Amino acid sequence: MKINRSAKCALKYANQSKLKQLDTVLTEYGRVVNCFIDQFWASCPRKGDLLKPVVDSVDSWFAARMRKVAAREAIDMICAAKKRWGAKAVKPSHRCQRMCVTSCTASLIPAKHATNFDCWLHLQSIGNKIILDLPIKRHKQFNRLNSRGQRKESYVITRESVQFCFEIETGPKLLKDKCVGIDTGINALCSTSTGEQLGIDTKPCIERIKRCKHGSKGQKRAVRALQQRMCEVAKEVTDTATLVVVENLKGITKGTKLKRRLSKNIRRSIGRWNVRYWLSRLEMTCQDRNVSFRTVGAWYTSQTCRSCGHVDRKNRSGEEFKCQNCGHTDNADINAAKNILERFLSGPYGAGCKPLVDLST
Repeated sequence: MKINRSAKCALKYANQSKLKQLDTVLTEYGRVVNCFIDQFWASCPRKGDLLKPVVDSVDSWFAARMRKVAAREAIDMICAAKKRWGAKAVKPSHRCQRMCVTSCTASLIPAKHATNFDCWLHLQSIGNKIILDLPIKRHKQFNRLNSRGQRKESYVITRESVQFCFEIETGPKLLKDKCVGIDTGINALCSTSTGEQLGIDTKPCIERIKRCKHGSKGQKRAVRALQQRMCEVAKEVTDTATLVVVENLKGITKGTKLKRRLSKNIRRSIGRWNVRYWLSRLEMTCQDRNVSFRTVGAWYTSQTCRSCGHVDRKNRSGEEFKCQNCGHTDNADINAAKNILERFLSGPYGAGCKPLVDLST
């Protein structure tokens, strides 16, 4: 199995002259992309059809290679918008903040006599006789990914950084003999179907973020501390599991501002919860460790009795679960985690996965 990972290197060693030239290139790149979007919106061509007449149809001081790169990004933006929104898609717009280049215009070469940085990102064939050499300092994350996989000859350049992409071979997936269902919550970040609760200390981190002024340095430090703890919990979960099943929490904040739906304090907690980061980090950790990652629907997982299947909102009271039908009691989050795993195992894709533990206990 192959996975893609990325690393950003800051352009803090570039002088003002180079940054000014880079800003000029980014501004022109965004303008050219928007011109191609206007041209391709009604009838989007394939990337293989970007021949010289099509590429030269936009007036710019860019060289033909750069205009072709901009045309390819315009096609990607149009396809992404129409795929996501369908008939309701609105014409996208490039904000002149970034550009994607490949080996036809960029190459990474070592800096032999430099002391503060390791290599140059050499940009050529830009146009208007502009040649840019951006200094790059490799860091720990870059070296780790570079040692594990192969660096791709594609770069995402912004005014502050350059993003590199790596393709890593992780080997075959592990046997699905240790399946774990996970319920995600605020009080306990990760409650598993095996009866464990991890990340109980994340709620104080959320409260700390709420107390900080929005956009302040203190809030940013608190967010980094929460994300660090999420990464640690993701590693703890995947230490023993070979298949992880979670809820699909997409759109969890939709409708939360309706009258009498949720209080302002709860909405603020959900907003600072950063559940999207947690699920993406958990999925990436599973990919790194060859652990299968699956999602199921989130409806009524915390209101359904794991013993008799009775569904009632009165079954759950805070962190306690007591079935109104059969009297079964359990931790509410752990009961939900068992329902999540059972929903996957009894579904069309989970019939071949047999858990090693008795979920009814």
